[in-house]
Amino acid sequence: METLTVSGTLDSLGAIAKYVITAAQSAGLDKKATYKLRLAVDEIATNIILHGYEEAGLEGKLDISSNLKESALTICIEDTGARYDPYEMVTVEAEELNKPLAERSMGGLGVYLAMEGVDKYFYERIEDRNRNIFVVNCK
Repeated sequence: METLTVSGTLDSLGAIAKYVITAAQSAGLDKKATYKLRLAVDEIATNIILHGYEEAGLEGKLDISSNLKESALTICIEDTGARYDPYEMVTVEAEELNKPLAERSMGGLGVYLAMEGVDKYFYERIEDRNRNIFVVNCK
């Protein structure tokens, strides 16, 4: 599939979801795997938009690409927003899981769920670009 380029705004989430669903269907993923992948990409894209662009006072775009090789579908999101490494959030979120429900902070589990919803997840910062990579094995 061709790369999808969208504005770094919440209005772009629908187009991103459609792109991911189309890529997942092309790869032959079942409904559950497709849902988990879409949810993971949506969560990270939302964080990029809110934290990497809006909270940082920046504007920009998100480039979403897909690649189907052998038995895995890879979705990649690239942006030029402020550095936002989801791995830095996971430690805090994992600690939240051990607290009683009444003591947990509102929200904040999205990154954890995103990483758990795909077979592999990678984050890297290359020069001024964030790169989030999601890999789902095709069964």
